[in-house]
Amino acid sequence: MPRLHVRANGRLVAALALSTVALTALSACGAKAEGPADAADAKGVKASTAASVADFGTMKDLVAAAEKEGTLNAIALPPDWANYGEIIKSFEAKYKVKVKVETPDAASADEVNAMKTRKGQGRAPDVVDLGIPFDRSAAAEGLLAPYKVESYDKIPDSQKDEQARWYNDYGGYISIGCDAARIKVCPETFADLLKPEYKGKVALNGNPNKSGSAFGGVYAAALANKGSFTDIQPGIDFFGQLKKKGNFIPVESTTATVQKGETPISIDWDYLNANLADQFKGKGVDWKVSIPSDGVYAQYYSQGINKDAPHPAAARLWMEYLYSAEGQNLYLKGYARPVLLPSMTEDGSVDKTFVTKLPAVEGDPTFPQAADLEKVKATLASNWDKAVS
Repeated sequence: MPRLHVRANGRLVAALALSTVALTALSACGAKAEGPADAADAKGVKASTAASVADFGTMKDLVAAAEKEGTLNAIALPPDWANYGEIIKSFEAKYKVKVKVETPDAASADEVNAMKTRKGQGRAPDVVDLGIPFDRSAAAEGLLAPYKVESYDKIPDSQKDEQARWYNDYGGYISIGCDAARIKVCPETFADLLKPEYKGKVALNGNPNKSGSAFGGVYAAALANKGSFTDIQPGIDFFGQLKKKGNFIPVESTTATVQKGETPISIDWDYLNANLADQFKGKGVDWKVSIPSDGVYAQYYSQGINKDAPHPAAARLWMEYLYSAEGQNLYLKGYARPVLLPSMTEDGSVDKTFVTKLPAVEGDPTFPQAADLEKVKATLASNWDKAVS
């Protein structure tokens, strides 16, 4: 969320040079430090295989194990994305664990690659924050460790892996951000984006084959053009049409490009666009945010623990924190909609002040199935470059 600097293209990717080659090269330079802390402690606890707090004994025992490790390796967590800057500071203030964030603007695909190429290294990521369909593919490849946070049962079944290898955490709706200081009439729907007055002004924040948010933008465009969760081609065709008209520009929308006026219209998550509006108040950019009524699409990002995490106890403590009321409210403060919002609303633990600031949207979100995602992912991989090149 912004990540409109945005995990650069929705964790930017292509233009950020965080390609497989780049990450592999970095890995080769990394110290071959010890791998996961597989040795059991005095109580016989093996952190790398612990499936819940109960395996440690109590939360106090988990905290002790994590603080003994003292470090958490994270990747792709920009401070202005979903309020991660404050979340990390709060975690470090609460526990004696230092969070090291590498390549904040990496994409989901790069996170998965980092788990593979850095296996056995002390600098491998302990935890990952993945957009669909990368969470599913990482689990299918056996990269994620099963672990149930204490609030696991409160997460809707449709938003978690039945083996607890990943589960949704925070999310939002695809939205259209627009600089009203530069655009006379801001677009509010996908259909509006085809108008000639938006020539050279519409951008995504990356390549949808690598960026979760850009992927969501194409999916939403598909729904707006008679597509479905199993048919993303209409969305690809829509951006192809935008490109032919000259409206769509293949430039990753970032905080800098918005401020310079290079990408005055950006399709991105509502929490990122809303955060961007806050950033630019009084700075010459009048950033407006709308959720397109013709393409309502919601998506969540998932958390997962690297099966070969070098700091397995710290990884599990991080997960517990993110899914606590404190962690979920911090996402909400950054305009992201936490997965536990319904249960927290019911038990009164949600911060209502932040709820009232969320961008308005009608109806309840629905989500594609894993099989749907695999199908559209293949279609996107085959047809996106041809449509917009």
